Amino acid sequence: MNAIELIRQFLVDRLGVAEAAVVPEAVLGELGVDSLMLAELMFEAEDRLGIEISSDQTPPKTVADMVAVIDALAATKTE
Repeated sequence: MNAIELIRQFLVDRLGVAEAAVVPEAVLGELGVDSLMLAELMFEAEDRLGIEISSDQTPPKTVADMVAVIDALAATKTE
């Protein structure tokens, strides 16, 4: 599962967001993601992908920002 699929599945399952709305330029807040839901999304990514997102990570604003965080950490994990 890649980052965008994980984010899409999370938002569809937890918030009932339409799959088509989860695109890179979508603003997470506009999709209903508040700070608590963002933390849950980050924990989900950590659990499913075996990565660790630092607590001092700047909170992502868009789906693309979240994908970039996940992809960067996944890339360092495989090295």
